[in-house]
Amino acid sequence: MFLYHYYDKNIGPFRNLSDLSVEEANRVLKDIEENKPNVQCAKRNSDYMQMRAYYENILREEFNKKGGIIRRQVPHYMVIGHCPWLSTWYENSAYIKIPIEEFDLKTISFTYGDSHPTFSDRINDGKEYRKKLYTYDEILGIIEKYGYPQEWNADGKYGPERYIEVHIWDDEVINKYIK
Repeated sequence: MFLYHYYDKNIGPFRNLSDLSVEEANRVLKDIEENKPNVQCAKRNSDYMQMRAYYENILREEFNKKGGIIRRQVPHYMVIGHCPWLSTWYENSAYIKIPIEEFDLKTISFTYGDSHPTFSDRINDGKEYRKKLYTYDEILGIIEKYGYPQEWNADGKYGPERYIEVHIWDDEVINKYIK
């Protein structure tokens, strides 16, 4: 199994908005909106960073309840498998592909789909993977049952899940890939 991280070549990988102050992150988003209006990141709501912090708190709390090892306050984000749609998010798109075996599995968590809609009160379709965070062993069962969203929902026609989001709660492996 490979984990993928998509990013803009001009900015570099694993540049995490959540590592910045809210003011700095909002300046970055405003700059993207003004200078790259056609990329996905330019289309985020003005309260995006506030909502991101809200959902990251949920992820951290849920992972902590499952006994996960949390070595950083906010996760780095990756996805399981290649997701061509994520390549469209950036003007000069690139990705890093890392074998899951490089990670301590106790430092990574998963949501079936993006964590924002997964934990959003706006989506109440009764799917079993809503409002749930998974460990590695747990996500394997969900994948066996439902497959990879990027295969059955590449265009988003069947709901918000278009990939399996991975939350990396440690910098050790990530630091090897930052240039």
